[in-house]
Amino acid sequence: MNTSDNKATLSFSDGSPSVEFPIYKGTVGPDVIDIRKLYAGTGKFTYDPGFMSTAACNSSITYIDGDKGELLYRGYPIEQLAVNADFLESCYLLLNGELPNKVEKAEFVETVTKHTMVHEQMQFFFRGFRRDAHPMSVLVGTVGALASFYHDSLDINDAKHREVSAIRLIAKMPTLVAMAYKYSIGQPFVYPRNDLSYSANFMRMMFGNPCEEYKVNDVLVRALDRILILHADHEQNASTSTVRLAGSSGANPFACIAAGIACLWGPAHGGANEAALNMLKEIGTVENIPAFIAQVKDKNSGVKLMGFGHRVYKNFDPRAKLMRETCYEVLEELGLQDDPLFKLAMELEKIALNDEYFVSRKLYPNVDFYSGIVQSALGIPVSLFTGIFAMARTIGWIAQWNEMIADPEQKIGRPRQLFVGSTTRDVKPLDQR
Repeated sequence: MNTSDNKATLSFSDGSPSVEFPIYKGTVGPDVIDIRKLYAGTGKFTYDPGFMSTAACNSSITYIDGDKGELLYRGYPIEQLAVNADFLESCYLLLNGELPNKVEKAEFVETVTKHTMVHEQMQFFFRGFRRDAHPMSVLVGTVGALASFYHDSLDINDAKHREVSAIRLIAKMPTLVAMAYKYSIGQPFVYPRNDLSYSANFMRMMFGNPCEEYKVNDVLVRALDRILILHADHEQNASTSTVRLAGSSGANPFACIAAGIACLWGPAHGGANEAALNMLKEIGTVENIPAFIAQVKDKNSGVKLMGFGHRVYKNFDPRAKLMRETCYEVLEELGLQDDPLFKLAMELEKIALNDEYFVSRKLYPNVDFYSGIVQSALGIPVSLFTGIFAMARTIGWIAQWNEMIADPEQKIGRPRQLFVGSTTRDVKPLDQR
């Protein structure tokens, strides 16, 4: 961190002495005021619900500029990575800080590929769930359970252990997600194959069965790979912050990622693409769109437009343009342009891009809108969308966790509060209450 020549001065209207705080400059983005000594110097906390103005860590992994619509992984624009790199190259980049050369990529791919199987006893974990259990519930349980099988990589202070755990999580998540799906539909689990790429292997484990050989479709595999790249990391979002907070206590990486999955499950976070597709199904037909749009514009209706706009991106989501290209590519490959659901989605997209109400509020289609459509076209059930998101985001979580553990300034997370409850009072005997 570079200290700025400027200082921030906090003054008080009650005559208390002013306090100075150092200002740090990042390589890009806003400067930050270091308020670590605020409480010691003034006896006061800051108040920031949702941490909208608080930097909880320093990081060199991902940078977002919401106003410009910019997303960088280790300095590389997401638009370039999605076109010129595959998912495992992006994983290597997020973990190690640089894109791999040919030799490094080959070694990394082989290492990940050799770790894709899960312990055979994991099958018994799945049998403990009801068949209709939500896949995210299953993933929270099974990912947390991985710590029971891999005691040899749980020393978080050992860099080699952290590296092995990272590889295991990246490699085994597709297997667990596919197992959750197979279990829900009553089909046998499909073991991974070492001669397939990461995304092709996942597609086969999802849709293959012992009765016939699964035919890999390169267009669909490329679409899934792009979904994974676009969702791999997104700075200090709710689930990443959850992973960091869990990790700050010294919890093992499998427990931390399970915590991240639990947070991602929420409809305001990872469940957004599921909510977007459910919205399309509720609208039903193209003819119902005008009535739906009227409800969205009516503040009293409580109806929300899902999959449009973004909390961080104030103009456009840079991932959305890439996902839109993939969306049209997949629909064309599968001949689904005339499918009622997809026609409805494209019509809604057209209205949102041209209607002054949405344009003035910058409610552009976001990545979740398109990725929901793509996943549905690939045959992935709506309930598994967030599981795919978890599979993609695992690399971001583990890279952020790894960075945090290695940070000498890392401390256990302990947010403060503004207490507004009762002051001290005495407990009365039962007959006097």
